[in-house]
Amino acid sequence: MGRQLYLLFAVVLAVRLTNLRILWIEEAYPMTAAIQMLQGRLPYVDFWFDKPPLSAAFYLLWGASPGWVLRLAGALYVTLCAWLASRLGGRYAAWLLAIYLSFGIPSAVMALAPDLLLVAPHLAAVWLAQTGRPWLAGLMSGVALLAHTKGLIVLAAALLWSPSWRTLAGFAALLPLQAVMGQAYWQQVWWWGRVYSSTTFVVNPLLEFVRRTGNWIGFQSAAVVAAFLGYRQIDWRHWAWLGLSLASVAMGLRFFPRYYFFLLVPVVVLAGRALEGMPRNWRIAVMALTLIPVARFAPRDVQLALGNERWDDLALFHDSREIAKIIQERASAKDTIFVWGYRPDIDALTRLRGGTPYLESQPLDCVFADRHLRELKTMPNLGCEDRLKRLREYEPNWLVDGLGPSNPRLRLEAYYPLQGYELIARTPSAYLYRLVLPQNRNLDARVR
Repeated sequence: MGRQLYLLFAVVLAVRLTNLRILWIEEAYPMTAAIQMLQGRLPYVDFWFDKPPLSAAFYLLWGASPGWVLRLAGALYVTLCAWLASRLGGRYAAWLLAIYLSFGIPSAVMALAPDLLLVAPHLAAVWLAQTGRPWLAGLMSGVALLAHTKGLIVLAAALLWSPSWRTLAGFAALLPLQAVMGQAYWQQVWWWGRVYSSTTFVVNPLLEFVRRTGNWIGFQSAAVVAAFLGYRQIDWRHWAWLGLSLASVAMGLRFFPRYYFFLLVPVVVLAGRALEGMPRNWRIAVMALTLIPVARFAPRDVQLALGNERWDDLALFHDSREIAKIIQERASAKDTIFVWGYRPDIDALTRLRGGTPYLESQPLDCVFADRHLRELKTMPNLGCEDRLKRLREYEPNWLVDGLGPSNPRLRLEAYYPLQGYELIARTPSAYLYRLVLPQNRNLDARVR
């Protein structure tokens, strides 16, 4: 498998490099948090961050830079995941996982976001549990919890093979790291996450689940077919693992493509084991099904490599890039910024220090980003009024209204007084303001 990993890495890197000039929203948010950390600000204390700490801290390894180093980091991470998959399911599991984490919805497979960052500790925890290392399995489950709140389900999966107090002790060993982050961490990550998961914009969740899962099975058909051809050999623990993984997909009733990464882990492991024992002709026929996602998504990668970025789902990024360019041409190194709406790519591209304790608008207007471009459905009793009052105390050098042009009812000026600011640029989906007459407001941006 060692030599194959080099080839696998080369393929994964080549695919990811086609997205060299793109910064997807899902990766821009943790990258923005990491940039703030590099400037001496602490998550949960100095700025609001509703993801576990490892999702941002991971970006510190390469200075939270976009471009080729980000894509290299992604390729190395997927290769690590593939190697771990090979420990559990053999070489075919490694290739299946690498293919499915390369050819898919770009915003999901390209972004080193929490759902993707959970894959490696998920695989590692189950592998260690299956090979009789309960303490390490529990410890890796604790690492998973630092990357994603679904780390609790990783622990449950590990306990299927290692129902031992040592597994729980390993998991508990990292809990002090979560406790030391204090009440703000629990409020922003766990309480806010629970509220987010308890309400969905999906009108008919059951129908959406069937539709999305059917699509997922179609694109992952090689793994699904291989895994269930030998269903009689699947023991109860693997069935339970599949059940836990499917439940994790359904949490929040949104069924985004990245949620299915959790289910992908046990499916490719079972598929890899089944493929090892198949006759050669059957194995070739099943592996040929991997051409389905390749045929669907590779042409777009080729277009990107050739410089063609004229996609509808890149329009917002192009707009963000234009705004960021204007700011970079005029801003000084000490300037601060606040972006209204969920546009973390602007923060990540400018790399400016946050001028408020917030990286986006959701904690302030209580309208979740999965609906705020078209709706005005405010979630009650979340403390947004108090946070808005404190927002008015701050005076960043640059304000970007990245929501108002798309949904005028949620425009920035309805929430924040723009006295002293000058509108200097308009784009199809953003207004850019610059501070020209300071009002002597608070400059100490901290969550209080």
